[in-house]
Amino acid sequence: MRCTARAPGAGSVATIKTAIVGLGKIARDQHISAVAASDRIELVAIASPHDQLDGTPSFPDIESLIRETPQLAAVAICTPPQTRCRIARYALEHGLHVLLEKPPGTTVSQVLELIATAEREGVALFASWHSRHAPGVEPARAWLAGRKILGVKIAWKEDVRVWHPGQDWLWKAGGLGVFDPGINAISIATKILPGRLVLEDAEMDFPLNCETPIAARLLWTGPDRAPVHAEFDFRQTGAPTWAIEVITDRGRLTLLKGGEALTIDDRIVAIDRVPEYASLYAHFAGLVEGRRIDADVAPLQHVADAFLCGRRQDVAPFVA
Repeated sequence: MRCTARAPGAGSVATIKTAIVGLGKIARDQHISAVAASDRIELVAIASPHDQLDGTPSFPDIESLIRETPQLAAVAICTPPQTRCRIARYALEHGLHVLLEKPPGTTVSQVLELIATAEREGVALFASWHSRHAPGVEPARAWLAGRKILGVKIAWKEDVRVWHPGQDWLWKAGGLGVFDPGINAISIATKILPGRLVLEDAEMDFPLNCETPIAARLLWTGPDRAPVHAEFDFRQTGAPTWAIEVITDRGRLTLLKGGEALTIDDRIVAIDRVPEYASLYAHFAGLVEGRRIDADVAPLQHVADAFLCGRRQDVAPFVA
C-alpha cells in the first residue's frame, strides 16, 4: 500500500488543501460555503471546463489541476455522475484523497473499483450521501433502534425546473433522472432503518424524449417484513415534499424537509442544527486524517435494482 505525503497526518493542525472539481449548481450552492466555514479544509483551486471562481486558481481539468497544484491533498468531485469515476480514479492514482458527490458513480462496479483503488493507494475515499448528514437523521436512527417496524412511507417530490434548471445530464443515461433526488431518500432510509431493504417491485415513468425516469414508485420488504413504499416525482409544483414516515410498535416517526425536521407522534423533536454540508466536510476531514474509506454502495444498489426489475411506462415528453 502506497502512502503519500500530500495530506497532514493524524493530529496535525494543518488544513487539508482541497480543490473542487466541477463548478456547477451543487458546488456553488453547498460546497464552496461549507469549505469556507471549515477550519480543517482549505479551498486552494477549482477544476472546471467551463467555469471559474473569482480569486481562486482555476484549471480546465483534473490533469492540469494536479500538475499545477503540488500542495494539493484532496479533491471534492461535483461533476455530473457520468464523468465522476474517471476523474476520481485519476485523482486516487495520484495520491489524492477523494470526496464524491452523490451518486458516487453511474454503476455499482465503478464505485467498487474506486474503493479498491483507494485501498491500494492508501488514501481516503468518501461517497458522501449528504442527506445522511441532515440533523434529524442520526436522532431518527437512534430512536428506531430496537423498535419493530410496521410500515414505511417515503414521498420525495419536487419541481425539476426549480431545483435542477438546465441540468440536461439528468435526462441522459447515467444521470438517474428522478432518482438523483430520490437516492437521497434511499440513503436516509438505509441509514435509519434497523435492517436490510429488499426491493420487490418498481414502476418508472419515462418521458418519451428522455433516457431516465421523471417519476418512480418502489416497494421494498423492510425490517420485520414491513412494507416500505416510496414515491418519487419530478413534476410536483410549489413547495417540495421530502418526507419519510415510519410506523413502529411504539410510535410514529416522521422526518420532514429532507431530514431537517423530526417529529415523533406529531410532536416536534429538538435536534442539533449542524448544517448538512458542514457535517459532511467534518466527516471527510476525519477520513483524510485517518486515511480511511467510507463508501456505502447500498443506495446506488437499490437504484440499480429498480432499473433491473422495474416496469417502464412512457409518459409525455419533458419540456424544460
